Amino acid sequence: MKFSMKVLVMATAAMFLTTGLAIGGEEKDPLKARVPADKRSEAKKDKSPYGKDASPEIIAEGKAIFEGKGTCVNCHGKDGDGNGPAGKVLNPGPRNFTNCKFHKKRKDGELMWVIKNGSPGTGMVPLIPATISEEEGWKVIAYERSFCKD
Repeated sequence: MKFSMKVLVMATAAMFLTTGLAIGGEEKDPLKARVPADKRSEAKKDKSPYGKDASPEIIAEGKAIFEGKGTCVNCHGKDGDGNGPAGKVLNPGPRNFTNCKFHKKRKDGELMWVIKNGSPGTGMVPLIPATISEEEGWKVIAYERSFCKD
């Protein structure tokens, strides 16, 4: 098990022990912001260097990070639907990136804020800089956006 995966497993276990969250719940409100209200305005200003139409190469790099060292696939699943093996024990469940309404509502900067800071009240832990770089985070976001087929 890679170091980053060990950190993810330990952090998730600690969250359950300290918050008393039940295991195995779906995301109750898939459109709810995960960035705290006092940070959201600033987070929304952060823009992806790849814009709305990332190249196929950037999306492919994001996929490799999502499925590899980023460990995103463990919770969000290979199909980005929030049904990864580790995600099945999280309450609330991980984001479902196939939900196009989510992508229309949430800005890239909000997604980056969560990758950098984790998501309070969920199993999402900070991944930047411990596991991936900021540039890799933007590539992961480009890949996550590709799950919406609208």
